[in-house]
Amino acid sequence: MFDSIRKKIGTFLFVILAGVSVVVFVKFKEHSDFKKVITALEADSRAAEVLVTESSLDESTQSFTTTIKFLEYDYRGNPMAPRYFTFRGNQIQFQALVVRFEDGYIERGHRMKGKSAYLFLKAFVLDGKNTQEFVITPTQGVPEGYRVEGVPSKMQKDLWAHFWSYVLNPKARKGVGVKNAQLEAPGSVFVPGTLYDIRIEHDGGLRIDSKPIPAILRGETIQ
Repeated sequence: MFDSIRKKIGTFLFVILAGVSVVVFVKFKEHSDFKKVITALEADSRAAEVLVTESSLDESTQSFTTTIKFLEYDYRGNPMAPRYFTFRGNQIQFQALVVRFEDGYIERGHRMKGKSAYLFLKAFVLDGKNTQEFVITPTQGVPEGYRVEGVPSKMQKDLWAHFWSYVLNPKARKGVGVKNAQLEAPGSVFVPGTLYDIRIEHDGGLRIDSKPIPAILRGETIQ
């Protein structure tokens, strides 16, 4: 009799412990998945780097002339051919079209929609009627950073023609999981000795981070 009771108690405890283990596992899994989602939403990628290669000050007008090196990265993260722009001034902005996808795509790490897409359109300095700008990506064309080797150019042109129609048509883009598409123009005061890093947030827009250029890259000797 006592053996039977002990067996029943043992079976009952086993069931309880098994149930607790399942709950703990599920909660751990939920927590782990939640962390993965947050990590995906908070992640970012480098979009471009900017460096001042020349800077001079006109003493009579107290205005700067600034030449920057703009190094964009393609969709695979590879550097493209650098471009050089010279401005009268050093408060420079970069206009970009940023396409945000629905959070579900980012959470799942979707291959094509797992982070916000961007297209640099132009670099510019606002100065009233003397505003200066340089085109980076012509609208309606195939952006160099997204050009795919081995795919017929006509096909790519057709695909990008559809893309431009999508981003300009709110009803059309909603059907393909696009949350919104908008123009952004992050900017900064660009000075020598600083490396500017333009980054795209996977669930957001563009931002500019800056840090001093390492001494070894400036040809300096650290004492």
